[in-house]
Amino acid sequence: MSEGLALFAPELVAPGLEFVPPPPPPELDELAHAGGVHVEGMAEEAAAQLGELAGQAADAALQMLGSLSGALLAARAAMATTQVLATAAVRAAEHQRCLERQQKLSAQAAEQWRDAAFAAARANARRTALRARVARAARRSPGDPPPGPDLPGPLAPAATRLCDFRRELAAFEARLKACEDAQAVWESRSFADFLAAADPSPDWQDAVRARREAITGAATAPEAARTVPDAPQPSDPTSVPLVRERGADILAALDPQADAGDVELATDAVRHAVRQAAGNPRRARTHLREARLFVERANRTATEARAAVERAAVRLDFLTTELPPDDDLPEPDPAAVAALHRCVADGTPLSRQEQTLVDRVVREHGAALEAFALKRRCTDVLARLAVDTHGEVRVGAVEQEALVLDWTPGGWGPGHWLRMEVRGDSVQVTTMRTASRGERGAAALDLDARRCAEASERMEEFSELARASGLPLKFDMRAGGVLAGEPVAPPVRAERQPEARKARTAPAADRAG
Repeated sequence: MSEGLALFAPELVAPGLEFVPPPPPPELDELAHAGGVHVEGMAEEAAAQLGELAGQAADAALQMLGSLSGALLAARAAMATTQVLATAAVRAAEHQRCLERQQKLSAQAAEQWRDAAFAAARANARRTALRARVARAARRSPGDPPPGPDLPGPLAPAATRLCDFRRELAAFEARLKACEDAQAVWESRSFADFLAAADPSPDWQDAVRARREAITGAATAPEAARTVPDAPQPSDPTSVPLVRERGADILAALDPQADAGDVELATDAVRHAVRQAAGNPRRARTHLREARLFVERANRTATEARAAVERAAVRLDFLTTELPPDDDLPEPDPAAVAALHRCVADGTPLSRQEQTLVDRVVREHGAALEAFALKRRCTDVLARLAVDTHGEVRVGAVEQEALVLDWTPGGWGPGHWLRMEVRGDSVQVTTMRTASRGERGAAALDLDARRCAEASERMEEFSELARASGLPLKFDMRAGGVLAGEPVAPPVRAERQPEARKARTAPAADRAG
């Protein structure tokens, strides 16, 4: 038989993709009709959508992000590293600055929307992480809680134009940064109070008081700017005042969000150093070196924990974002969602077992969305071809996670068609003919051969239209005979109520807040 295979592995997501309700089953009396798709209204709708997608490259800034495109970009953001998201945020900000200077943007709409969507995913994650951070601080200091942050609502890039969303993103990040800085200043002041309480002696109080401004200033500085002073060398003079001052410098470099256990180890080491300074200078220097190591470890752990919480927040938002009710769309795994909730709420990284579970669930969730998009777009492309060539398309039921599409190109007649099976990230194409009894004559075999030869041309038409709509598919066609069979029967779809997907909307109140 004549058949072909194409693999779908795009680097970019076409911005204009929308979730389209599942097509209703075709009526039996429509099956003999040619000249359109046997799904009411679907051919014209898909043709209009694809025509719009093909012509939107003229002005990237006016490109609007579709709901399905937004979901796909959220999936890719959830699988990206924190550094990739941060880099995308930088590029998105640069695109906005170029736009403000009226410079011509060289990137395509899909690239710019990817950067903007990744930046939005990271900004929303920072918002979620900050709310949890403020809540934890309020629980630890019920008598002196931090001020409630004046946070904007979460970003929702879908259904907005790129130029409008860039401005919204810039304003969002400015307000978010102001809230983060306010919380960091409150944490640094609380931390300075904690250091002062470590030793009630006047000398220690003076040492901490002299460093309050430095501690508060470091709270809003980039993390790379936080450095821990060197421990004294064996040749350095040692006295109680000098050891106290050096110890205060080391503790002042602690991250205010450092783990309490690590902070206690560092403060105990400084306290021992001060006690040993007069009688045993060598031991005092040893304790200061230990304190420095504890501080470095505490700061590193705090930085890693923030990154882990931010990434967990990105993934939590992805897994809990409500999707339209559809049997082909994935449901979130409750155990993975619960683990991510705990990570964000407690500010602690996932365990190794939880990380393995979340990684698998995110991959499966993203793959299911990509497969859904591929099925939908292949159906839309065939619908457009049916309109343009007066052909016929039949949409079959999804069986074993594969969508079956039967396309009869214009002029082929009812006896032959091309069958496409969309499964995961692959599209299998087979040349089909109507099954018949008895031996087939020379004319029928000659027609089979012609249809096989024409299959490559027809699939090239499909590929060209698919590429124009941002669907990069190239079929590897192999010559052969045709496969006997029957066109797909009308799909039988059970009614599904939207309430069936309420499990994924648990964090909706948080997203609305």
